[in-house]
Amino acid sequence: MSRPRRRAEKPVLSQELVVKTALDLLAREGLEAVSMRCVAKALETGPASLYAHVANKEELHELMVDHVLAFGPFPEPDPDRWVEQAKDLLRDNVRALTSVPGIAKIAWAIPVPVGANALQQAEAMLAVLRAGGLDLKRALFAADALWLYAKAFAYEGAGWQHGDIDLAEQEQRGRRMVEYMTSFPPGAFPNLLGAGEYFTAETAQERFEFAIDLFLRGLASAAA
Repeated sequence: MSRPRRRAEKPVLSQELVVKTALDLLAREGLEAVSMRCVAKALETGPASLYAHVANKEELHELMVDHVLAFGPFPEPDPDRWVEQAKDLLRDNVRALTSVPGIAKIAWAIPVPVGANALQQAEAMLAVLRAGGLDLKRALFAADALWLYAKAFAYEGAGWQHGDIDLAEQEQRGRRMVEYMTSFPPGAFPNLLGAGEYFTAETAQERFEFAIDLFLRGLASAAA
């Protein structure tokens, strides 16, 4: 007679397990599903047991963002390659924030992330910028502007990539915009009417590279 199969033991509850479970919920069901109650239910436990590992939903969100920012190793700052090193850090940041549906939206709502990975990433960027000849004040201002742009780009890009933005609706909106602009006297919007072909999914990476290249070239000139 065969013995009854034992139920698999639940994994030991930990902060890492809570965060990974929340990220899985986010990817499958969206941001509305990421609450302490829903995460606890997915872990087959009560919400109270989560508070030993995560203080509240706000801390959970920050830990989720920090989890996706766990990439490296970071470059040894090189005065001869600092511009390309800064670009690589920004590209990695955008890739991380578009890796999980919804995480860029959470990141956008956190003005200054202070998780261990976010801090290491910020320190790496500052070290690279200072290797390029910027003093600490200008390096801080530059890093703030660059991260803000990267986060905004990731937020918008994730919307297209993960289906948060309705393509049919946007195409219809684009047609309405063209109809509206062409209702004005001829020649009123010659540049805007030609913009459509340059703002597509195919040009997204090109636009990102253009912006960070322009910004970093300006910084290089200022440092020189």
